[in-house]
Amino acid sequence: MADVVQYRLERMVNELDDFERRGLFTRREIAEIVKQRRKYEYRLKRPSPLKQDYLAYIDYETQLDLLRRLRKKSVARELKAKGNMKMKQYHSDFAGVTRIVEIFRLAVTRFKGDIDLWFRYLEFCRLKRNGRMKKVLAQVIRFHPKVPGVWIYAAAWEFDHNLNVAAARALMQSGLRVCPTSEDLWVEYLRMELTYLNKLKARKVALGEDEGTLVRDNRLADEKEWREENKDLFMSLKDEEENNDGANVENEGLKMKVDLFRQQGLSVLETIYSAAVKALPSSFSLRKRLFEILEATDLAHAEEKREEMLNDMKRDFSTEPEYWDWLAKLESVDPKSTQGTSEQKIVLSQVQKTIQVYEEALNTVPSAMMFNLYAKFLMGVIAPPEQEGQNSLLPSHTVNYTSHLLMVYEKAETMGYITEDLACQHISLYLQLGQLDEARKLAEKLCSGKLSDSAQLWLLRVSIEIRCITKDSSSPSKADLQSIFELLTKVLPKVSVSKAESLWLMALKFFANQKRFFDKLVEISLVSLARDGGSENGFSLSSAIVNFVLQKDGVQQAREMYKQFLALPHPGLAIYRNCIELESNLSSVGDKDGIVNARKLYESALATYGQNVSLWQDYYSMEAKMGTSETATAVHWRARKTLKDSTALIAPLNL
Repeated sequence: MADVVQYRLERMVNELDDFERRGLFTRREIAEIVKQRRKYEYRLKRPSPLKQDYLAYIDYETQLDLLRRLRKKSVARELKAKGNMKMKQYHSDFAGVTRIVEIFRLAVTRFKGDIDLWFRYLEFCRLKRNGRMKKVLAQVIRFHPKVPGVWIYAAAWEFDHNLNVAAARALMQSGLRVCPTSEDLWVEYLRMELTYLNKLKARKVALGEDEGTLVRDNRLADEKEWREENKDLFMSLKDEEENNDGANVENEGLKMKVDLFRQQGLSVLETIYSAAVKALPSSFSLRKRLFEILEATDLAHAEEKREEMLNDMKRDFSTEPEYWDWLAKLESVDPKSTQGTSEQKIVLSQVQKTIQVYEEALNTVPSAMMFNLYAKFLMGVIAPPEQEGQNSLLPSHTVNYTSHLLMVYEKAETMGYITEDLACQHISLYLQLGQLDEARKLAEKLCSGKLSDSAQLWLLRVSIEIRCITKDSSSPSKADLQSIFELLTKVLPKVSVSKAESLWLMALKFFANQKRFFDKLVEISLVSLARDGGSENGFSLSSAIVNFVLQKDGVQQAREMYKQFLALPHPGLAIYRNCIELESNLSSVGDKDGIVNARKLYESALATYGQNVSLWQDYYSMEAKMGTSETATAVHWRARKTLKDSTALIAPLNL
């Protein structure tokens, strides 16, 4: 290995001598360059070099070449100031790029399956224009023919940089044969063909050959020539009429010529569209993207093609809510409705069109998703996001659409498509309108139906009841407290703790100063956690209760409380960590029992979570900080013996 590295370094001698002779680098800097290159070369010659080794070497050489070019410009300016000639090109001017290309070649040879590395290689070749682009493209296509981005990149390079339309088209067609189900390939192929037509049109205009057309119209050219030869025949006519007639003939001829280009573009779009739909008949996103291209392009018979594509989509995707949502948004931005109409009328007209589409969608594919999309649109109409220049409705129309939105929610409930999200939106809308009683009745009704297990819905109901109770008096009566508690007892035992996090926190906060109700909540929590096996995923109810008790009743009561939770089968790791933090804080302020209790908690937690590396690390950190060197060493030794993989334990323990 050393011989190979030495051989590669010796091949750099001419380049390094050139650096020194031209004054680009000092001898000390050249020595540092050799040192760094030797380090990277040894890394690449390891039995299993990493991808990062190659990338680090490439980054170093890239920065070095950039510094070389900057210093070369500085030296050139100095020579020019002295009246000397320009600096010639030497071997060192190309050696850096050549070396980077070689490193890339070694990297992609070792990591052939890394497509990101291949694209870095391609980008470097494209930027440096070193003549290796075609060879690298051929290699990456050979290794990754199933990656659509490779074909698109190769075709784009041929089209934009190599100006070879035939090669670009051949690459795209080859890619479509290999990857016929790639949406990106079909879309980019269509864009490329339409871009090519636009370039041909611009070329014709620049050359003055039949403005706006792809072919020469001999009939119109002969007519123009005859009019020039016989212009005396028109001298007796009024100049204005002659000018108008000539302008009309010329405009009509130009229109015919432009139509030839637009017709050609339509033909291309129809061909690719039919092939793409045949290859991906069930892809709605492909249809949308092709339709967007049609909308952005001025083609012949565009309206007829637009209607045809819309009819095809309605035939194939009329059972999908996504289609109807897209169609509704398309109707809301119809440019034809903006002609000769006031801004307010435009907004109302577009909203009415969108509502008609959603109503048709509900009749065709009634579903919870469709109702959700409909409600989301109406909510955006009633309370649009704050944006500059956004159209807004009159207050009277806003009231009408609010009533319409309430009808949509009621219709969803009647048809049996009400969901937790829709139900919460319905109640929240009443609250936003200030109709507290209606929201209360609706919440009570929904919580008694099929959504009786919805924690979010019960949260809204309980919060509404609390608002109603505290609306007139800040201190609720015993009857009011009892009614709220009875509501909570209906839902808390049925819903899992992880889903009812907000409901539990609200209940604990509301009854924090009511010992009788708070104790009953603790009993319910013990039953719920025991039912779930004691484990807690995400939200730790036991930790929340311990913290409430600590703030309300003090340390001793908090200790008694967490002992009850730790007695449950398989308590969660979160409660252990919370109690350990509590005892550690007490120990740091002089509580003698704190360190003892913390050790007991660590031992109890490790009996269940013995393979948790971070738990062992925290235990060691506590002993190193509050215990002795012997206790810390003992914890370290036990961790090494217990953990199956103790490699992650070594570094933090030795800090």
